[in-house]
Amino acid sequence: MTLFCKQCNERRLPIVFAKDKAPLWICEKCNNFADGEDVILREVTKEEREEIDKKSEDFYNNTKLNGEKLKRRKGVN
Repeated sequence: MTLFCKQCNERRLPIVFAKDKAPLWICEKCNNFADGEDVILREVTKEEREEIDKKSEDFYNNTKLNGEKLKRRKGVN
């Protein structure tokens, strides 16, 4: 599975619908779903797009970042 859409060369993100099924990959620009073999399955519906946007907004509103800069640990393999 490539991380980039073969139509527009934009990044794809995994979306998991059920635990027992493989995730579908959604292109941010084309708004279409692809499977693990890089076959485009279908377009994103309006309801699905609204649900994804709502979950994203809830995540940003409910997540508190402490502002600390992440540091790489030295000496750990």
